[in-house]
Amino acid sequence: MKNALVLFGGVSSEHDVSTVSASYVLDNIPTEKYNVIKIGITKDGRWFKYDGEISNLPEDKWVKDTDNLTKAVISPDRNDHGIIVFGKDKVETIRIDVCFPVLHGKNGEDGTIQGFLQVAGIPFVGCDMISSACCMDKVMTNTLADAAGIAQAKWIGLNEYNYRKNPQMYIDKAADYLGFPIFVKPANAGSSVGVSKAKDKDALVKAIDIAFAEDNKLVLEEGITGMEVECAVLGNEEPIASICGEIEPANDFYDYEAKYVNPASLLHIPARLDDAKMNEVREAAKNAYIALGCTGLARVDFFVRESDGKVMLNEPNTIPGFTSISMYPKMFAASGVPYSELIDRLFTYALEKWDK
Repeated sequence: MKNALVLFGGVSSEHDVSTVSASYVLDNIPTEKYNVIKIGITKDGRWFKYDGEISNLPEDKWVKDTDNLTKAVISPDRNDHGIIVFGKDKVETIRIDVCFPVLHGKNGEDGTIQGFLQVAGIPFVGCDMISSACCMDKVMTNTLADAAGIAQAKWIGLNEYNYRKNPQMYIDKAADYLGFPIFVKPANAGSSVGVSKAKDKDALVKAIDIAFAEDNKLVLEEGITGMEVECAVLGNEEPIASICGEIEPANDFYDYEAKYVNPASLLHIPARLDDAKMNEVREAAKNAYIALGCTGLARVDFFVRESDGKVMLNEPNTIPGFTSISMYPKMFAASGVPYSELIDRLFTYALEKWDK
């Protein structure tokens, strides 16, 4: 039986989503194949091996369960190939065969933990350090997509230092090149944190300030009128794409509140597309996945433009949500891969890629 480490929490604006995702992942790991070890990372960056109930992960109830917390870290020493646990009476090293970093957003989805696991020589679920970093950073994603000839909205990258020197110039440039509405997105924040839709120049100024509170680099994108469609991709050299899902947001667009708070957002699986367009999106998802260097898993999001049906990349997500309402596991379940089998496949792909 292999030791499988699940990392959850993290120093990120998506900490709370991570704990919910991890609870569903843990509930669906096939325990006849894997001995599961849990390490939680608090919002202020403390690491603990957690031996309590999975149900305590949401709302950070696990942090208060002090009887089941033991300080622990991943060892960077490849000879350890695992974690170091600092118990009351002894220090113990536990070998880890495979790790699932269920860490959304910064310090989890951006290549930082992936690079650390690569240094430690521990196989892990998902994309490698370079691909994770490029997919997390929307400026890098858009640049690579342009280079690969992948259709997407017109966009402008914005650096806070340069913008503050002459904000009016950038506001005018964005208005002239992109038109309104304009979507303003932090380059390195997930789950639509800090994202706004600006309908005029005054709103654009406010949206940019909101986004700069999350990151010092932004992407400004032209508004696309059309259907928001997502596709789950799984695998390494020969990835497979799921049935597509469609988002019908409760709000003006699919922001954080529409994703996780407002129950009026609707998810359609399968998406309301004809077979030809569905297959076009699935092929586009695999093409983007390969072009961006993804392995293991990613959810790839698109717009299907209303005016001409053009399939346009929105963004990839290399550690998508795994909650009860998350599209990634739902789309694969609809494609004939139930949750537990999906987790097992993810571990298998991780071992195939890294355990060499």
